[in-house]
Amino acid sequence: MLDPERIQELEKLQKTLDYRFGDLNLLNKSLTHKSFVNETASPLKNNERFEFLGDSVLDLIVSDYLIGSFTDFSEGKLSKIRAAVVNETCLAGLARKLNLGRFLLLGKGEEQSGGRDKSSLLANAYEALTGAVYLDGGLGEVKRVFLGGLKQEIRQRVDSRGIQDFKSELQEYTQTHLNCIPAYRVVAEHGPDHEKTFEVELLIQNKAQGRGVGRNKKEAEQAAARQTLETLRPEQGA
Repeated sequence: MLDPERIQELEKLQKTLDYRFGDLNLLNKSLTHKSFVNETASPLKNNERFEFLGDSVLDLIVSDYLIGSFTDFSEGKLSKIRAAVVNETCLAGLARKLNLGRFLLLGKGEEQSGGRDKSSLLANAYEALTGAVYLDGGLGEVKRVFLGGLKQEIRQRVDSRGIQDFKSELQEYTQTHLNCIPAYRVVAEHGPDHEKTFEVELLIQNKAQGRGVGRNKKEAEQAAARQTLETLRPEQGA
């Protein structure tokens, strides 16, 4: 049972979303971080299962929009746009626009370490919130609530640097100027399996040149390639 103060707080978020939950417990669960459950011995469940669901729902509605809106784009280009939108950086930015961090239930340790503004935590909460709206209202309501913000992010990235293939650019650069191709190796993996992040080191002629972090190896490699391009050709930018 939610207390009146929490209900009043969630009402503010519902107004921001322009969506009223039939089951307010779904909204509350989507905002419940595991640190809160662990530290308070709360009977509440954390939001990780909703996060898992929301990730798939976001992939679906973005893919559906891309297919219908960019009929001349190849599958590869559509995939790059989707990856540039459904990722930690972009989703965390969308969460900040909703002031989502304010509404999270966090443990004291996570609170003190700045958890309300951690990109990884905010992105996960945005996915969980998407999952909660899907369970409460269905796919149509998810599109109504979230697609507008996602469209803005998509439009900003179409024909922009947001969908650059930095790995291909770097390989072309190193082949032309250094007569070699870059190599990538995973140097660290962080987090549990359902929210793992990868850290990749980029080597040119066996020398470390850059590092990147991402929610999968490809994303981390792209980040490392972008950083390296900025170093190799700072006058052009990446």
